[in-house]
Amino acid sequence: MSTTIWAILPPVIAIVLALITKEVYMSLLIGIFSGALLYTQGHFISSVETTFQIMGDKIGGNADILIFLVLLGILVALITKSGASKAYGNWASKTIKTKKGSLLATSCLGVLIFVDDYFNCLTVGTVMRPVTDRYKVTRAKLAYIIDATAAPVCIIAPISSWAAAVGSSLPEGSAVDGFSLFIRTIPFNLYALFTLAFVLFIIFTGVDYSKMKAAEESGDLGIEESSVEQEEVSDKGKVLDLILPILVLIISCIAMMLYTGGITQGANIVTAFADCSSARSLVMGSFIALIFTFILYIPRKVISFTEFCDCFVKGFKAMTPAVMILCLAWTLSGICSADYLDIGGYVSSVINGNAMVGILLPAIFFLVALGLAFATGTSWGTFGILIPIALAILGDVSPMLTVSVAAILSGAVCGDHISPISDTTILSSAGAQCKHIEHVSTQIPYAMTVCIPCFVGFLAAGIAGNGFVGLAAGVIVLLIIFAVLYGKFRPAKVEKGN
Repeated sequence: MSTTIWAILPPVIAIVLALITKEVYMSLLIGIFSGALLYTQGHFISSVETTFQIMGDKIGGNADILIFLVLLGILVALITKSGASKAYGNWASKTIKTKKGSLLATSCLGVLIFVDDYFNCLTVGTVMRPVTDRYKVTRAKLAYIIDATAAPVCIIAPISSWAAAVGSSLPEGSAVDGFSLFIRTIPFNLYALFTLAFVLFIIFTGVDYSKMKAAEESGDLGIEESSVEQEEVSDKGKVLDLILPILVLIISCIAMMLYTGGITQGANIVTAFADCSSARSLVMGSFIALIFTFILYIPRKVISFTEFCDCFVKGFKAMTPAVMILCLAWTLSGICSADYLDIGGYVSSVINGNAMVGILLPAIFFLVALGLAFATGTSWGTFGILIPIALAILGDVSPMLTVSVAAILSGAVCGDHISPISDTTILSSAGAQCKHIEHVSTQIPYAMTVCIPCFVGFLAAGIAGNGFVGLAAGVIVLLIIFAVLYGKFRPAKVEKGN
């Protein structure tokens, strides 16, 4: 099909409908089918056939990613059921002696549970609530710490459901390996990195401002009973039952990457990582971790064999929304690819004729991803739509591809972070048992503060054509913001024990 302006219609339809309806699944599906109608010149039956042919091809080509997500969901369900998280909370209650210590322990647990954001939100909240309550930490502050160490951590963790989703967002046949591209985006994922730095700043300085300051000074912890049903867990779990499965997951996935990359055939470590099958390695590594967890739990009777098997269904159910979004995003990417509508060919011809637009691309991608994720409440759907467009515009070898994809990931996580309809925002409120509207209203000023150095950083990266220049510019602006906030809002008196 010849490249025309009509090629941009399917993603535009998907984005506009998502903004209007707040329903990402139906919006993606309508965008896909509209693209199929364009490709078949309005032939209904051929459009249906094209839609599901692309979907079938995409699912078949990414089956390893879907299997990994299911295995990861099962592993998360098992760790939850074991009571290991509860054991961590009991340990923390005996060990932590200050308010600052309770907040640090909360953030550390959030970083430790990096494999999945859903697991992170509910586990950290459930475990740390009794500890933070003891030191008069408001539920709004707890919900912010949970939310700020959920998606921002997952999006820079190579062994996570998010890494798998990002890596699989690249169009089929791309010369760029999705996992390698994800790894390269980590130093330039400004929102994730700056959010973690901001969390540490808030904890160590005691600085609060805007609605969070009002909540902290009100004397009301803002407790609200969660509508999320609390699952009955084992009382035999230990802290090691949380740490060891995650540690084995990391080690086994890395080992399988080396294995599939040819380390046993004489390849060196660098070559093995470069040539590995990342998706297959994640599947193999997660399966090994699942076997290890069985051996760790069952002989010690941490959970029963029946409970172990029940977690298979629970884990699968937990990952169903993620699987649905991925399948639809892959299909939309397929209909926009060079084999069909060739959106990249059209957009590239427009961008190549305007140098200014090319310079602004990282900042533009950041803002578009932020707005789309805020409106739809999903990061995965956002980068599923935008990453193929970035790759089509910039090509496989552009030095700015990594920075532009990092900008999309940053914007998607930021928009997800402040969206009142985001799953992670809702689950953070539930995990902290905080009033949802209070969590959203107290979190937005903090998230938007971090947005400022991110935007400046991506703008500088585009102008300089170098991601590290953007990182440096963003860090400078962030440090200036820290200085201003500390000078204006530092606590007049630090209470004893804090």
